[in-house]
Amino acid sequence: MTGDTSGGRPNLLVVLTDQQRWDTLGAYGCPMDLTPNLDALAREGCTVEQAISPQPLCGPFRAAFQTGKYATETGVWRNSMPLPEKESTLADYVRAAGYEAGFVGNWHLAGTFDEPVGPERRGGYDDYWVGADIAEFTTQPTSGRLFDADGEPVTFDRYRADAFTDLALEAVETLSEPFLLVVSYVEPHNQNDQWTFVAPDGYAGRHEKNPYVPGDLDGRPGDWYSELPDYYGMVERLDECVGRLLEGLDREGVREETVVAYASDHGCHFRTRPGEYKRTSHESAVRVPAVFAGPGFRERGDVDRVASLVDVVPTLLDAAGIDVPPAVHGESLLPAADGETAGDADAFVQVSESQIGRALRTDRYKYAVAAPSRDGWRSGSGDQRSDVYVERYLYDLARDPHERVNLVSHPEYREVAQRLRDRLVERIATVEGDSPEVRQLEKGYRDY
Repeated sequence: MTGDTSGGRPNLLVVLTDQQRWDTLGAYGCPMDLTPNLDALAREGCTVEQAISPQPLCGPFRAAFQTGKYATETGVWRNSMPLPEKESTLADYVRAAGYEAGFVGNWHLAGTFDEPVGPERRGGYDDYWVGADIAEFTTQPTSGRLFDADGEPVTFDRYRADAFTDLALEAVETLSEPFLLVVSYVEPHNQNDQWTFVAPDGYAGRHEKNPYVPGDLDGRPGDWYSELPDYYGMVERLDECVGRLLEGLDREGVREETVVAYASDHGCHFRTRPGEYKRTSHESAVRVPAVFAGPGFRERGDVDRVASLVDVVPTLLDAAGIDVPPAVHGESLLPAADGETAGDADAFVQVSESQIGRALRTDRYKYAVAAPSRDGWRSGSGDQRSDVYVERYLYDLARDPHERVNLVSHPEYREVAQRLRDRLVERIATVEGDSPEVRQLEKGYRDY
């Protein structure tokens, strides 16, 4: 690693996990002590207490994260769609300001599946690259391969998160300051071809007796009963990987000048909600952990209002002293961490593949709509938008944080629903340029 020639700009280390619930961190109230490193990071820096994914699906979220734009704007509104080369990314923005940019792990934005990702599809991460388009296709929990910048296989035969961490530490040693490094883990996502979650040896056993069961899962059908021990073990190992990354920054003497950001693409409701792990507007799918620490965050407080992860790009650019481009939709969270309010804040959510859905998350309410069809909610999921939506969910999160009582057809909440509908239609118009009709749910959804 060579010295900083940027006039004091901080390094940026971004750690992304896949399918991690916000309530697995002690910083969000988890009682299991799974994440001591992340909890310490949260105390040192800034926790976004109500962080919402703009798209609870792997590829579309990553497009939104990289660009600061919503999935329908980038054209990546469902999995396996490549990010257009014309789209500028976080790497492009910081490299224009003198940064080097590196990437390790799960990319999900090239459309090459299990083949190497060519330079033109790497989103500007040109200074260090070891990754795979869909790393779950090229790896198993304890073995597999990624590809280097020349397209050559980089194989490993140890726990996958450990291997990704080793590569990230190599990147920290290789990149010149100031640098941006994104480390994108597969964990704690389930291994699809095994139909299960896989923790490191010995880790699931720690959580088999009396594990913490979140209120949105308790009493519902799904696979949480059998899968939570491994899921918690995976989260525990991820926290240890974060600890190793922080130690690596210390060894290189750059910890104090490095912003560390930690987040996940979406959560997990263990098939308790319409047979899905994600791809719905429920809290357990869209609410995620989000922690910032390092220069610019040590002296600030937490963000206690709702915020979207489209805000990550402008927040990191702001922390680096780089102007936020007009094309970016999100806003920096630094003012919110200083205690400045943003009025009645909300987060806009797009849902695809399982449905054509849109949702609005405010500090108190969740309001969601979906496109109807004769064959039910799931039909039409091959389209990115609809001219007609029908109200599907309304939850009062202050009274019902686990979303057990759907109020969308309750007369006493009609005024609330109408107000939220108007706000949602405004967000759709701003982001998508559409003015869809949103119909009141007057019948059971099966009648649509």
